[in-house]
Amino acid sequence: MKHLLLVFLGGGFGSVLRYLIGKYLNSAETGIPYGTFAANILGSLLIGIILGLAAKNDTLTQNQTLLLATGFCGGFTTFSTFAYETHVFLKSGDFTSFAIYTIASFVVGFLAVFLGMFLVK
Repeated sequence: MKHLLLVFLGGGFGSVLRYLIGKYLNSAETGIPYGTFAANILGSLLIGIILGLAAKNDTLTQNQTLLLATGFCGGFTTFSTFAYETHVFLKSGDFTSFAIYTIASFVVGFLAVFLGMFLVK
């Protein structure tokens, strides 16, 4: 039960922060989801750091890892919103934004995880 509470609390904080970032960074004028991109990349960097610390000499406890990686990063990042936003690009015929957003999200996201893990080495 304690583990569920830790994930719940972390996920709640992560979701609220993602909402605020999206509210202030997503552009209604251009339709470009800067907030979702920023949250996903920052979340990828954070999970790399968190899991890198957890793997490094057991720096983080299982409870801390559940709170931060599973909870916070799970709530903060969002694949479902990313998938919807790419759908919107395709539906509007904006294939350039679709390609740039999709490729950048995957490539920069992976690089951010690797960077996070590298930083804690």
